[in-house]
Amino acid sequence: MDIHAWQLWILAAIIAGSLEMALPGFVMLWFCVGAVVASLAAAVGLDINVQLALFTLISVTLFAASRTLFKKAFMRNASTVKTGVEAMVGQEAVVTESLVEGYGGTVRINGELWSARPLGGPVAEGERVIVEQVEGLKLWVRRPAASLEVPLKKKEGR
Repeated sequence: MDIHAWQLWILAAIIAGSLEMALPGFVMLWFCVGAVVASLAAAVGLDINVQLALFTLISVTLFAASRTLFKKAFMRNASTVKTGVEAMVGQEAVVTESLVEGYGGTVRINGELWSARPLGGPVAEGERVIVEQVEGLKLWVRRPAASLEVPLKKKEGR
C-alpha cells in the first residue's frame, strides 16, 4: 500500500478536528484548516517545503486573527458590562455617618461601608445619595436631583 503526502495531511486534519471537539475553545480548528490546505497542495504535487509553509502560514494567520474574526461576528451588538467599582457610579447609597464638606463621612452601598465625600453641601445621616465618582477607596456622592416636572394646570371649561 502506497501512502501519499495528501493522505497524511488529511489524517492530520482529522486528528486536529477530533482534538478541536475534545478541547475547549477554537485552537485546533485552525490547524485542521491548515492541514486541509496543505493536503490540497500535496494533491496538486507541490513540494513538501511549500506544503509545510502553507500549513504554517494558514494555521498561524487564522489562529492570530480568530479573536478579531469571532469578536466581529459574535460580539457586534454586545454591550460592555460594568463590574466592581465601575458599576458603583450612578448607584444609590445611604449615608450612615453624616457627610461634611472637607471631612466626608460614610455611606452604605451594596451592603458595604465606604468612605465618602459630598458634592454640593453636607448630607445628613439616613439620606440617600447618588455615587458620582470613585477615587481609590473614596466615593464622591451627591443628593439626587429634584424633579423638574411641573404639573400642568387644567384649563377652565374643559
